[in-house]
Amino acid sequence: MSWNPALAPGCPDDVGADAIETLIIPRARDIGGFEVRRALPAPKRQMVGPFIFFDQAGPAEFLTGQGIDVRPHPHIGLGTVTYLYQGDFHHRDSIGSDQVITPGALNWMVAGRGVTHSERTSTQARQGPNSLFGIQTWIALPETHEDMAPLFEHHAQHALPLITDTGISARLILGQAYGEHAPATLYSDTFYLDVTLAPDARFPLPDNHEDRGLYITQGSVTIAGQIFDAGRMMVFRPGDRITVGAGPQGARLMALGGATLNGPRYIWWNFVASSRDRIDHAKSQWRAADWGQGQFDLPAGDRDEFVPLP
Repeated sequence: MSWNPALAPGCPDDVGADAIETLIIPRARDIGGFEVRRALPAPKRQMVGPFIFFDQAGPAEFLTGQGIDVRPHPHIGLGTVTYLYQGDFHHRDSIGSDQVITPGALNWMVAGRGVTHSERTSTQARQGPNSLFGIQTWIALPETHEDMAPLFEHHAQHALPLITDTGISARLILGQAYGEHAPATLYSDTFYLDVTLAPDARFPLPDNHEDRGLYITQGSVTIAGQIFDAGRMMVFRPGDRITVGAGPQGARLMALGGATLNGPRYIWWNFVASSRDRIDHAKSQWRAADWGQGQFDLPAGDRDEFVPLP
């Protein structure tokens, strides 16, 4: 699919360094024997548009028989977005979904009033040495959809629009950008792109969204005369025209954002909500472990263990 950003020479680069509202350096977090780099929520920035959580997992290498085992755990008030560069995850959830995700595809699970899921390296991948590198994000739901029934959607790589131009390949994972629309069901204005840039290529961020940010996963970029290496997230001032220039080795980045929500969100463990009461209720329900009778159940086919309430 062809795309011409029609850049006016020099114009998008007229912004100053203050166009970057927030620079985020991710913190290392252990999620049960596996370390991730967490960019959101950050001390100075809880969300970018509706994105309230952003983890980079890997790159990591595993020996035969090894892999990731994220045991069944609960969510409310959010949608989880799983997107991989390398490796796979076997997703199971309490509404009956059973799906292995591979690089370039999308797993989109909307928790709504409550869902439980697990994510594990597949049996097939464990038959030999395997790797994992990917991004998982959470999108906070608007108040009108916090109590919706949970849902799960899987979209293969070929279903996600690919936007290309000289030195640019941008896959639209969620939402709308540059006149294209991704297929996942969303409940607020959102965009999410996997962007690969050739050395010295220039990429303009969408300018029709209220809140915009990017996270560099590989290589380096130049923005407003400053160089940023992999493992950095930048959040931009609304309204500015922003162009990213790839470094001499090229770059890969995730561009994200959308409309801000109508109010702040509370976040505790795996729960996101517009009120503390919703989170307190979810805590009591998970602690009760009354599977299938209360707010939560365990995934079919993965009911032998679960992550206890902290």
